[in-house]
Amino acid sequence: MGSVAVVCGNPRPESRTLTAARYLATSLTGGDCECVVDLATFGQRLLDPDDPDVAHAVHRVGAAELVIVASPTYKATYTGLLKVFLDRFAGGTGLAGVAVPLMLGGSPHHALAPELHLRPLLVELGAPCVTPALFVLDDAYDDPASYRDWLDRTAPVVRPLLDRLPRPTGVPA
Repeated sequence: MGSVAVVCGNPRPESRTLTAARYLATSLTGGDCECVVDLATFGQRLLDPDDPDVAHAVHRVGAAELVIVASPTYKATYTGLLKVFLDRFAGGTGLAGVAVPLMLGGSPHHALAPELHLRPLLVELGAPCVTPALFVLDDAYDDPASYRDWLDRTAPVVRPLLDRLPRPTGVPA
């Protein structure tokens, strides 16, 4: 299986959202995630178009074969922090790999947020979203049962697809 990236748009570093995204990546691929982008660690540098660390993260995420894009639910949608990062992929520089939208929220009332807001954004940026989006309740982020049904339905679709994708070349580690 090829390269895997996790992008977490939670403003808190090492958040539940990041833990959930890592778990999802590992569950889908059976291996570790090579590229973890915790956007909270960039702070204001995300707004600097010339920041080399942000540019490197954009390059690695853009070249990954599988990208888990995760956000907490803020005001019924994804965070502005995530949007600022994803704006770097606009204008034909889109995401090349299969993208999986993941959102955590405090209430089941927001369960459609990843499907209605995050998934369309990823598709607009060129990312193939071949699975339904996933919503996980905040208080159940560390419970494997929260992911089980989704993984049972989608892993058989994602794994063979990733095995058939060409491996990217020239992407620094």
